[in-house]
Amino acid sequence: MHIEIQRKAEISLSKQIYQCIIDHIRSGLLQEGEQLPSVRELSKQLGVSLVTVVKAYNKLEKENFVESIQGRGTFVTTEMQGKVDTEQDMLSFNWQLSVQDYLPRSQFSQFHYVPEKIHLSSSMIDPGLLPNRYLEREINQMISENPKLLSQYGPIQGDEQLRFAMYEYLKGLEVPTKPENILVTSGSQQGIDLVARTFVGPGDVVVMEAPTYPGAIDVFRGRGATILTVPVDNDGMRVDILQNLCDKYKPKVIYTIPTFHNPTGAVMTLKRRKQILNIAQSIQSIIIEDDPYSEIYFDKKPPVSIKSLDEYGHVIYLKGLSKTLAPGCRIGILAASGSIFKRLLAAKSNIDLGSPLLTQKVIVPFIKSRKMKDHTKKLRTALKVRRDLVLSILSENAPSEISWIIPKGGLNLWITLPSWIDSNHLLVKVKKQELTFLPGSACYAVEHENHHLRLSYSYMNEQLLHRGITILCEILQSEISLKKEHNHPPYF
Repeated sequence: MHIEIQRKAEISLSKQIYQCIIDHIRSGLLQEGEQLPSVRELSKQLGVSLVTVVKAYNKLEKENFVESIQGRGTFVTTEMQGKVDTEQDMLSFNWQLSVQDYLPRSQFSQFHYVPEKIHLSSSMIDPGLLPNRYLEREINQMISENPKLLSQYGPIQGDEQLRFAMYEYLKGLEVPTKPENILVTSGSQQGIDLVARTFVGPGDVVVMEAPTYPGAIDVFRGRGATILTVPVDNDGMRVDILQNLCDKYKPKVIYTIPTFHNPTGAVMTLKRRKQILNIAQSIQSIIIEDDPYSEIYFDKKPPVSIKSLDEYGHVIYLKGLSKTLAPGCRIGILAASGSIFKRLLAAKSNIDLGSPLLTQKVIVPFIKSRKMKDHTKKLRTALKVRRDLVLSILSENAPSEISWIIPKGGLNLWITLPSWIDSNHLLVKVKKQELTFLPGSACYAVEHENHHLRLSYSYMNEQLLHRGITILCEILQSEISLKKEHNHPPYF
């Protein structure tokens, strides 16, 4: 079990240990029944006092994440992890616990492929809304006409036709770049990883929004970065707090999702976009602008990208096509300039020597044609209907103690619960009704806030959405009524 201690952080060492172990449990890296290192072992491994480790373990035990058994040790007991191995299997593989890993957390491993019937935990689009038949025909035709595609490596930078097509597509989004400054990636997640591998090392300061996209937290934590967080309000990242942090710590990277922020749905104002760019320029920082679905707006177009305002190459722009076009193709692009781009290209060559050529070729005709615009327009209409359905059901059935942010685009709805309800424990209850969501704690890099949850309304059809949101409201009503009756919260 890898625990990264940041001695210069403002959070105490015992709390860092406590949070890291919780991250391992919620990521499935520590399963129910697994034994934690002894207090003495962990103290020696981390170079901290016995008292520090004891304090962390006591807090974990008090909150029922672990159980200490006299003479045997401390074991994971949280009900949030299912038993995936038999007792005999656990004994057979116990030797593996001695192999050191360097994974601080992997939150999405628990929510991408789940057995629940009503899947509201991942930002994915209903396959029925995607151009699957068209892409199927393109694949068959392409292989038929050019079977050598299957035996060819593509260029490391990405297929030239696709880069030109994406250059034109981005021009329509008012994102200025050039084909030679575009790098094709295996989804936006690889784009984040490329930047982290290239520019972030142990102790480097990375500023992120709080809350933010869990996959980005996982990547930067894995690089040993010191993560500082800035709250998000209805207008995006709080620039006043960002300025104070930048004055004090001079971060190397600022990661932001300015348009239909994941998970809150907030849209950063144009004024704040300009302010963040000015801050980055003044301290020579890199901005990662993650733009997964700015095309999916419901009312009016969002402000222009931060990349469009950038004159000196501070912004690395990421655009994924997995969300809106073809998840199975795993195609995204990274746009940057200058030596930053050259170094990212070198990193890409070290990782995989280039993304699969066939999937790049398949989507080129679609992106270049009118079909892409028509498809995006239909997506906006269909997802707005689903968003409105969810908002309507919540308005009619949710307890008055529950609040939410109305998203103006994107795929997600951010819900805030009473502070005494832990969404991780709530998840255990709703799973019994074949329903799942993303607990808000997965979206926080530093201080865990447990009384939020993210619902993705984009994957389920309207019938299942109606059922799922109704079930959630009923469970919340029950828990709040129970609390009022007994005058104490059911979750601690």
